[in-house]
Amino acid sequence: MQKFTDRATMGRPRKTADGYLVGEVRCARTGCQQYRASELGLIGDGIVTVYRPESAVFSRDSLATYAGKPVTLNHPPQMVTADNWKTYAIGDVGTEIVRDGEFVSVPYKIMDAAAISAIEAGTREVSMGYTTPLEMVDGVAPDGTPYQAVQTGPIVINHLAIVPQARGGSDLRIGDAADNWGASPITIADNKGGIMADNLRKIMVDGLQVEVTDAAAVAITKLQATIADMDMKAKTAKEKADEEMAAKEKELAAKDAKILDLEKSQLTDAALDARVAARADLIGKAKAIAKDVATAGLSDAAIRKAVVAAKLGDAAIAGKTDAYIDARFDILAETIADADPLAKMKDAAPVKVVALDAIYSARDADLANAWKAKKGA
Repeated sequence: MQKFTDRATMGRPRKTADGYLVGEVRCARTGCQQYRASELGLIGDGIVTVYRPESAVFSRDSLATYAGKPVTLNHPPQMVTADNWKTYAIGDVGTEIVRDGEFVSVPYKIMDAAAISAIEAGTREVSMGYTTPLEMVDGVAPDGTPYQAVQTGPIVINHLAIVPQARGGSDLRIGDAADNWGASPITIADNKGGIMADNLRKIMVDGLQVEVTDAAAVAITKLQATIADMDMKAKTAKEKADEEMAAKEKELAAKDAKILDLEKSQLTDAALDARVAARADLIGKAKAIAKDVATAGLSDAAIRKAVVAAKLGDAAIAGKTDAYIDARFDILAETIADADPLAKMKDAAPVKVVALDAIYSARDADLANAWKAKKGA
């Protein structure tokens, strides 16, 4: 059975009417943590990655050991028991132990005045002291992290220690300064400033798998989400702009087509004169065939149809084609022209008109010539 410590940051505590401090804290999690081999009872000072599976962290037997355990100020040098409880305990853990995602969250109550003063002065982290069986076995965690050992559980909590604030900052950090109580997860860089190590995790960055701290993973994930959101907004804006441009081009094309049609429909002066003459001829024929037919505002085809209907009746032209109507109109126009004597005279050869004075002059000349002829005889 191996002794371990974890490290977590306290939430903002609340003070009761009696002056006690109460609050909740995430105090344990699943995943991989790194320890020195010597702290695990192994030979050498190498690094061993230990995996804490859900089956161990969240098992009923493990979670049951949190409730009612003592809270201490820093880790005591030995296991907390009934024999030394008065010496080390400053409060206790509540009974509402819950799973919070990949974390275990517990309530706590601090009742010692000196410990409360230390917390108010900045000692704001909690570090769990617990024991658990450890199996040396190679494997790969669900997040892709290779490990060399597994905490098989059950995890048996001994105490919850209030320790100085970590040098970093995270929801759940790998702790140091275990005060000689159990195996404490190692720092990222021993002898390089004593930087506090986060629980490392692997994430994908631009198609590459990289190993970063928890805090960095959260920051990178948020940045990736922001970039993805910006890309989506840019894509949506481009699609909208493309749609508006396509609609504008369609509108301009329609205007160009309309202008072209108008240009094609424009008549030259000669064509306009011919059109006016043809219209006048049509209306003249229409009035000659059916004088009471109204022609104002009607098209040429409508005038012909109205005239034929006036002469033959609506029933006679019902369902007839425009070609039929045009033919019937032409027949009616020819019939009216044949019956009009003035129209015949218009088409006949011109009559030669001789003035009376010329007739009389010709007569007198004829009589004079006849008299001269008789006198000469």
